[in-house]
Amino acid sequence: MNLPNKLTVLRMILIVPFVVAMLMGRGEGASKWVALAIFIIASLTDMLDGQIARRQNLITDFGKFMDPLADKLLVCSALICLVDLKRLPTWICIIIIAREFVISGFRLVASDNGIVIAASMWGKVKTVSQMAMVILMIANIPQLGVLTTVIMYVACALTVISLVDYIAKNKQVISAQK
Repeated sequence: MNLPNKLTVLRMILIVPFVVAMLMGRGEGASKWVALAIFIIASLTDMLDGQIARRQNLITDFGKFMDPLADKLLVCSALICLVDLKRLPTWICIIIIAREFVISGFRLVASDNGIVIAASMWGKVKTVSQMAMVILMIANIPQLGVLTTVIMYVACALTVISLVDYIAKNKQVISAQK
């Protein structure tokens, strides 16, 4: 259990207090700021664990599997809370979560065929835009309402673009199933 893997586990553990803080105060008052702080810390562990793992050659099978799972759990938990709080349209949540399921399934099929699908630039930009969207929606600052809405649509568009990009660049995964 190296440091990057510990950060991944920490990110998964932080989901529980994050959801409690988000829903306890219905996303308002002090609990909103606690939830925001937890989400930002958890998001930073995502960036940090990957950098440490690559820099110190600490990449493990556990990390390869659990890191993306922890990311998906964190983002999906946040999206579902935001839908519950009526800050995020359900259809955008469905698009984002569906994309994660499709890509996870796609990677699983690729792995079974000995194909490794690396993260793309579109996937990384998508992740950053989703994190920005979630942060703005948790903060729920009325003066940033237009910016929040724009980022929401950008994140949704990048979610679809990254899905199409993954499939287009890795269509051999589908053709390998014939």
